Amino acid sequence: MSKAEQRVLRILHVIGVLNRGGAETMIMNLYRNIDRTKVQFDFVENTDETGIYEQEIRELGGRIYHCPKFSGNVISYMKWWNEFFDHHMNEFAFVHGHIGSTAAMYLHSAKKHGIPTIAHSHNVFRGYDLNQIEYRILSYPTRFISDYFFACSLDAGISRFGRKASFQVIRNAIDTKQFEYREEYRRQILDELQIDETTAVFGHIGRFWPQKNHAFLIDIFKEVLKLHPDSILLLVGDGPLKEETEQRVISSGLQDRIRFLGVREDIPKMMCAIDVMIFPSVYEGLPVTLVESQCSGLKCLMSDVISDETILCPELIEKMSLNESAHQWAEKALSMRGYERRSFVHEITEQGFDIAENAARLQKFYQSGGNA
Repeated sequence: MSKAEQRVLRILHVIGVLNRGGAETMIMNLYRNIDRTKVQFDFVENTDETGIYEQEIRELGGRIYHCPKFSGNVISYMKWWNEFFDHHMNEFAFVHGHIGSTAAMYLHSAKKHGIPTIAHSHNVFRGYDLNQIEYRILSYPTRFISDYFFACSLDAGISRFGRKASFQVIRNAIDTKQFEYREEYRRQILDELQIDETTAVFGHIGRFWPQKNHAFLIDIFKEVLKLHPDSILLLVGDGPLKEETEQRVISSGLQDRIRFLGVREDIPKMMCAIDVMIFPSVYEGLPVTLVESQCSGLKCLMSDVISDETILCPELIEKMSLNESAHQWAEKALSMRGYERRSFVHEITEQGFDIAENAARLQKFYQSGGNA
């Protein structure tokens, strides 16, 4: 490394895949706004996939490494990490871990190589299905290994690290100005998708993953169509359950009323086109999508397992239990239409969710060696 490079603190972020998701979006928001002449981000993806953010990261000066996804073989997984840190000795000021299930392993390896570690919680686990039980068992030792603890919300910190843990809440902040509602954006997206101005537009933006509960979302929209046939559902995102969800839509005969739009770069514009966001997640931390939605003045119907810390603009949020029927969810979603849309940039900024302020705070933490 050159002397110039040595003066820059390099932070290694450990994530799943560099696609648009809650944690990934938060990290990229911070990365774009941090002073990269002083702090640089590098990434280890736990996948062989090429993420959509990779090109941008390289353009910003970041480096990307690929670790084989953990398949249950602890010895093989730890071997990769030990060899990685052997090869990159003394390069990183911190290892900042965003994958909870394997954090006890890779953060242990980092500490063994003398690197300060951060465990970052992005979800609140309230249920006890097999996936969550496995996660909790694997993640539990992290609270005795990591040097520092971050969480996207108070509930996410307690859920992962326990009530006695000392952790910092790092908000899932956004570039608030990007998500200002604009009528011209709405018209642009509706024209592009050939949707009539009078059609009821429902939406969901998120990864096709079990926690997002797309199966129930499809059931809700079936009921919406029974009550209001001139409706459409826009699904933005990608993920391992996308194909299964597409087949579910086809078998239900809903392919003309549900659009799979994939990963899109124009999320602020998409939000302007949606009338009501439906978010029936089975667990969450503090979803970036719902922060963005509220900034855009978009009404959101969300499951009551999502923390009240998510409710930044109460007039925009309705909560429902996942024990309520799909028909009841549909009735509520339809009742939320017909409001006068405006931006809530000021309200979101006032509550500390502007990205510039949060990037500066995180940079100060890194530069102080964790003493900020």
